[in-house]
Formats: sequence, structure tokens, C-alpha cells
Amino acid sequence: MKSEKIVPGLILVLLGTVFLLDNYHVIDFRWGNIWHLWPIFLIMGGVNLVFANNKAAWATALKIGVVILGFGLLIFGHFENRWFSPLNGNWHFNDKGWYKDDGDDDDDDDDSSSSDSTGIVKVEGSSTYTEPYVATATVAKLNISGGGTEYILKDTTNQLFTATTRERYNRYIYTHTMEGTVPVLNLHMKDKKGHIQWDTDKGNSATIKLNTNPLWDINVKAGATELDFDLAAFKIRNLIINGGAASFHVKLGQPVAETNVEVSTGVSEVELKVPANAACRITSDSGLSSTEFTGFDKKGDNTYETQGFSAAANKIVIHLKGGISDFKVVKY
Repeated sequence: MKSEKIVPGLILVLLGTVFLLDNYHVIDFRWGNIWHLWPIFLIMGGVNLVFANNKAAWATALKIGVVILGFGLLIFGHFENRWFSPLNGNWHFNDKGWYKDDGDDDDDDDDSSSSDSTGIVKVEGSSTYTEPYVATATVAKLNISGGGTEYILKDTTNQLFTATTRERYNRYIYTHTMEGTVPVLNLHMKDKKGHIQWDTDKGNSATIKLNTNPLWDINVKAGATELDFDLAAFKIRNLIINGGAASFHVKLGQPVAETNVEVSTGVSEVELKVPANAACRITSDSGLSSTEFTGFDKKGDNTYETQGFSAAANKIVIHLKGGISDFKVVKY
């Protein structure tokens, strides 16, 4: 084997091994480590390029050693509750990307806030948002956006929508518009300086409740996020999730004529639960991701179905797309 092939091949082997061991619960891989330690992959690639033409045994050993050391940090490190700043204490990250904190917080005068030792602006508080239900709302749309937070949706309400938020770093903003007779509800994080907080006990969270009468279209765009949705009681027409380094756990109920689920992630853990008697099809464009579709029959390249899917009146159609993620679809 050519020496320049060793590092890319070793990275793929180790990634596959990590996913496999995590799937079988041999190790408890902390997905937040990838978010915090992603520059390790740049170091691996850089060392491989620098010594690409060096055929000496010590150069090969160095390249292999850097890869093994990097994966050791990813697997055994405890970084998911720390803030990783790659440059210096003045650089931070929010759902818009990297920014430099110049110490000017004049735009935040409208909020009650404080600053910790890192210079990060904190906002302490909570809010409750309510949208009344009207009988003409047979279809409703919910848009959620913002990272570095936890989203919980499990309970029902007589209102159309309620949300109770806990705010430590950024504020949530709620707006409501209409598309004809269809209410469109928007809950998003205010564009304000902050940072990603992996410890959800100390970070932002939003607990959401929905009315069970309308057909729901739910669209989630989130970065470093923990999402826990139990949608078994609701009629879901479309569920679209776009995320980066995140953890998504969703339980679906019985499908409507067609319940469409689309999940697109970067480096995430995704678990979808579907009713055992529901007709379901999965298509997967998973890249280097691991997949586990227990109880589904493989019908072709990256396509899986439950028995009797084609003849079923109501169906769940799931499309999964990810770079380096862990996808699971299980029956309950």
C-alpha cells in the first residue's frame, strides 16, 4: 500500500469503528467532542500533506500517531460542557458563525444582562408565548430556529401553541403571521452575541405544546442543539429538521395520508421512532454515517420499507441525509 493512502484509510477505519462500537454500546461516544475538537481533522490532513513525499518509516509512524492521538482525544475526552475558543478569549460562536467580541454591548441595552469572566453576555430570565386556537386552523405551520439550546415538545394544549422558555444567553423571539387561513408560528433565537452551551441544565431551553386538531408542518433549523419531540398525539404532515452537531430524538404517531420526514445533519445523533403497525419507507443518503433500521426490508440501494408499504393508505416517508452522523429508525 502506498504510504499516502494510509492516513485517509486509517481515518475511515477508525470512524467506522467508533460508530460500530457506539451502536452496540461498547463505548459511550460524546458527539459534542467532534464539535469542539474539529480542528484535529485539519491537523491530521496537514501532517499527511507535509510528509506526503517522505517515505521514511518515522514519517509514516508520525502520521499514524497523529491520527491515533486525535481519535483518542475525540473518544475519551470530556469536552462537551466546555466552551472551545480556537483563537483567543475574544472569539466566540453563535448560530450565525464566529465573531469577535469587541466589548461593545450597546445593542443589548434592551435586555437585563450580565457578563461572566469570559466577556460573554448573559441574559437571565424566562418567557411564555401563547397563540389562541381557532376552529378555522385546520392546518398550521411551526418554524423553529436557533442553536445552542434544548427544544422539548411532548404535551398538548387547548391553545394552538404555547412555549415556555428559559433564557440564559440569548433571547427567544416569537412572531405570528398568516398564509391565507393557515397560521404560521415562528420561534427563533434573537441575533445577539452568545455562545453554545452544551450543558442544557445551564443553557437555553424551550418547552413547546401544540393543539392536536390541525395538520402540522414543523420546520426546525438548529446548530448545536438537543431536540426531544414526542409527536405521537399530533397529526404531522411535514417534519423537516436541519442541524449541525446535535442530538435529535423524535417519536412519531400514526401517519396521515402521507407524513413526510426529512432530516439533514452534519455530525449528529438522530433517533426516530415510528409505530410498529405504520407503513414506512426510508431513503438514506448517509455519507460516512452509520445507520440502523431494525424491522425494515431493504428494497434497493439506500431504500428500506416495512411490509405492505405500497398498498397502505397512510404512510410515513423518511429521508435521511448526513455527513458523519448516527441514524436510527426503530419501531415501538
